[in-house]
Amino acid sequence: MYPVIRENDFLNEVSLLVAKLMASSAKTAPKAKGVDNITAVILSKKEELEKLAKKMEELASKYGKFYARDSKNIMNSDAVVILGCKIVKLNLKQPEIWRENIDTVASILNLGIALGSAAKTASIHNVDNRIMLSAGVAAQELRIIDADIAIAIPLSIKGKNIFFDRKY
Repeated sequence: MYPVIRENDFLNEVSLLVAKLMASSAKTAPKAKGVDNITAVILSKKEELEKLAKKMEELASKYGKFYARDSKNIMNSDAVVILGCKIVKLNLKQPEIWRENIDTVASILNLGIALGSAAKTASIHNVDNRIMLSAGVAAQELRIIDADIAIAIPLSIKGKNIFFDRKY
């Protein structure tokens, strides 16, 4: 006889497992010249999510009211994957017009590809998610992640997508 496993007992575990798979997808995503400048952090405890959401609310007056709107999503999320990048020197030979900014562009492009890979992994597992600049900035301000640029992907497994129908 198998034990009864109730959804409260497994949904948090599933969210954390998918978050780990997303971080793995980000880590193995293609990168310019093969240089790995991507780092990942996962938040899954309620206290961690509350701290991040509170920081986002504080930043709303400085950066825009969408930070406060997004903070509500963070509070209701099951986990948050934060991906960041360092701007690194890649020694790319490019046309003169690109030379000044190519390292920044390539480094950020690596982050974009990593974010897409991570969001794809969440989608494959039918876990609702949303890419959020606001939560990434708050994570940087809290020094949760050591990165020049950070963007977060909160996850939710609920009967309705919490990232849909958002209002200011």
